[in-house]
Amino acid sequence: MSFTSDVKEELTHVEPLCSHCDRATLAALVRVEGTLFLSGPQSYRVEIATDSASVARLVIRLLHSIYQLRTELTIRRSVLHKTPNYLIEIPTQPNLADALVDMGIVAEEGGLVMGIDQRLISKRCCQAAYLRGVFLGSGFISDPKSDFHFEMIVENERFADDAVAILNEAGIGAKRMARRSSHMIYLKSGNAILEFLAFAGAHRAALMLEEIRVVKSVRNDVNRQINAEIANQHKATDAAVRQLFMIREVLREHEASTLPPALQEFIRLRVTYPEASLKELGERHDPPLSKSAMNHRLRRLEQMLE
Repeated sequence: MSFTSDVKEELTHVEPLCSHCDRATLAALVRVEGTLFLSGPQSYRVEIATDSASVARLVIRLLHSIYQLRTELTIRRSVLHKTPNYLIEIPTQPNLADALVDMGIVAEEGGLVMGIDQRLISKRCCQAAYLRGVFLGSGFISDPKSDFHFEMIVENERFADDAVAILNEAGIGAKRMARRSSHMIYLKSGNAILEFLAFAGAHRAALMLEEIRVVKSVRNDVNRQINAEIANQHKATDAAVRQLFMIREVLREHEASTLPPALQEFIRLRVTYPEASLKELGERHDPPLSKSAMNHRLRRLEQMLE
């Protein structure tokens, strides 16, 4: 199973915090995944399609328990992807129109509700439940072992703006982007995705994501340290090569025995330990010298070369 499937499986088992949370979740699911058919005045039929068996079970259970609606389930299998698809049909029935009004999908005076009905999200727990339904319907989270990416696709711009407003009010930085005929609500940072999972109630997935983030952070720190050490080693090696070349040129013009004792000792250490840094050469000196002292001897040799 993908990480998205794991998250959705967990979210379908979140217990509601108040008596209205389930209605908010169902309303978002029907809004995002449902297709509304009008067969006459106040005569509706709804089809809801999902690839998740757990989401299909949740939709059917809530439709029965909250609105006592009759449903029909058809399981279809994709020829291309070989995966099942679940089609839930809510046929025309006397109480369907009232249920659609109660879920904020159809307005009382007729016509569709474009944004999110504020009656459904009057409480913080209901806001979380509603966004839980939006994610169950159209959410995607990439495998956190790769790059962090989160998105929810909705059809209506006002609906997308209302969802982004809920996320931002909860302190979760979200943005909206138009994509062809739909709108994408997205989070980019791992921290924002972690906050959404906790807000929506996917605490097990949030802990898994945090563990992966820590491992990636430690791995990145180790890689940066190794790269820095390698770079420093390359710099030290290049400097040592230049110093050996300079020593050779100086000794072409001067007998080693005629050089000051301090320079003779510097040359001996450098030739003996060609890959050592100036600091390490100073530590090998008897008595030990600072890097600054060794650098002073190096400058005297450079002056002689000039």
